[in-house]
Amino acid sequence: MPMRIGTELPSFEGATEWFNATGAHAASEAKGHTVLVHFWSVSCGLCKENLPRVAEWRDQRAGEGLRVVAVHMPRYPADMDAEAVREAVAAYNITEPCAVDNQHRLRDAFQNEQGFVPAYYLFDAEGRLRGFAAGEYGLKVIGPALDRVLAADKTAAG
Repeated sequence: MPMRIGTELPSFEGATEWFNATGAHAASEAKGHTVLVHFWSVSCGLCKENLPRVAEWRDQRAGEGLRVVAVHMPRYPADMDAEAVREAVAAYNITEPCAVDNQHRLRDAFQNEQGFVPAYYLFDAEGRLRGFAAGEYGLKVIGPALDRVLAADKTAAG
């Protein structure tokens, strides 16, 4: 069953490797901020097409409190090659903390049972799920939700 709206942000424990930060750093950065967690894979063409938009949000909306965490989730055995993931992280400007989920522990924690990539989970500053979208229209769905959550978190912060 998919994660329900209002569910608390799961732990990032269980990643087999991290790029750009540690899991503890990613978790501490997320506290008190709007957080977009995006699942992607090196074998996913749509993921690669969408990564520049995620990077744009990460960079342009950081001042509004947005934090972004990437989760690389392998779909095939070849996707488990850490060097290929490292190269993709560099090539696609993934500067946010990036977990490598080779054992699918984060996929399970986020209840992404179907293994959707790309998949986007949006959490408010209190760490509660406020939006989820996946697949071809994921960015179009999560974009307006991101606007609403950032505005609500700004209002709540006063």
